[in-house]
Amino acid sequence: MSQKKSPPGDSKLDKIVAEAHKNRARREQGYREKSLGMYPWVCGRCSREFTRANVHELTVHHRDHNHDNNPEDGSNWELLCVYCHDNEHARYLDGESVGNTDASKDSSQVTHNPLAGLGELLKKDD
Repeated sequence: MSQKKSPPGDSKLDKIVAEAHKNRARREQGYREKSLGMYPWVCGRCSREFTRANVHELTVHHRDHNHDNNPEDGSNWELLCVYCHDNEHARYLDGESVGNTDASKDSSQVTHNPLAGLGELLKKDD
């Protein structure tokens, strides 16, 4: 028994993925243009300045990492160069792997106290 194969790019999943890519590109273009008009062309991390010649290296970072959260006032956006943007997302993924995705926390902050119960243990021995 032979199965009829559909041509590449003709499956329902391919159509859904293509539509998602198209919608994302349209959405990104909208908030990118708005943010470039609102903010100076300077990386928010390394302070590198951009001109029309290299503005393509300046990206819009979503502070809450939700690309669908695009308030008109730009409060969820910051402009980052491609290098700082990649670094920010790497830090977020590293934090996610250890259960710390709160962007407001400093990743170098120590939250574990190995001697937390020591006082109680010493009182039991008395």
